Amino acid sequence: MSEERFGEFVLVRRHEQGHVAELVLDRPKAMNAVSTEMARCVAGACAELGEDRDVRVVVLTSTHERAFCVGADLKERNSFSDAELLRQRPVTRGAYTGVLELPVPTVAAVHGFALGGGFELALACDVIVADRTAVVGLPEVSVGVIPGGGGTQLLPRRVGAARAAELIFSARRVEAVEAGELGLVDQVVEAGRDREEALALAARIAGNSPVGLRAAKRALRLGQGLDLRAGLEVEDAAWRAVAFSGDRAEGVAAFNEKRRPEWPGE
Repeated sequence: MSEERFGEFVLVRRHEQGHVAELVLDRPKAMNAVSTEMARCVAGACAELGEDRDVRVVVLTSTHERAFCVGADLKERNSFSDAELLRQRPVTRGAYTGVLELPVPTVAAVHGFALGGGFELALACDVIVADRTAVVGLPEVSVGVIPGGGGTQLLPRRVGAARAAELIFSARRVEAVEAGELGLVDQVVEAGRDREEALALAARIAGNSPVGLRAAKRALRLGQGLDLRAGLEVEDAAWRAVAFSGDRAEGVAAFNEKRRPEWPGE
């Protein structure tokens, strides 16, 4: 396994087996609160990972024992003038869109607090694995703002408009079991096993065609919110992008020859 730092607060681990990269939030003294500098670190790491054709899955994890990420750094925000807050906006937004726009499948491994922007980082992933210590929520209206890292758009796509409205308007925190029941997270695992289970899921995903994975993600994301007919056109375009690829040829050959495919990735 190789490691690379992106600034002070983000670490990327590339696992030698399975084409899995781990994007690690590493600001433990602040429970991974998203400062301006940390946002730059996340965005920079995502930009590089998005260009790395060897990466098939990204897993978002945390080094803090009691938190995934507690959201925006409100201590830093408290020192800002209005002009400084406005200048910070595209920087912090870049962190959330960086995760959201990764072209490969993404899995968040959540334990402890994942609140506000911290939960939005998880929502930007395709799948959320949470352990039983997880507490999630979007409490922004309780401090006079709104979820600004994608929460007002991503949460209703998961749980429906009415449920998202109740959660955002009430600013309530939701513990792991209820979060699983409501669909706020996708898997609830035993305490301390979120990273292990997320990496295991990532390894299973990464065994599949890299061309197919990227095209499937593109179709899933672009088709959201479209009517069925338009969505099927998005799917057809994605199918055409993979149907004549080397991966498709190798996958069919491997199936017929009863062997594991060796994906060319093109």
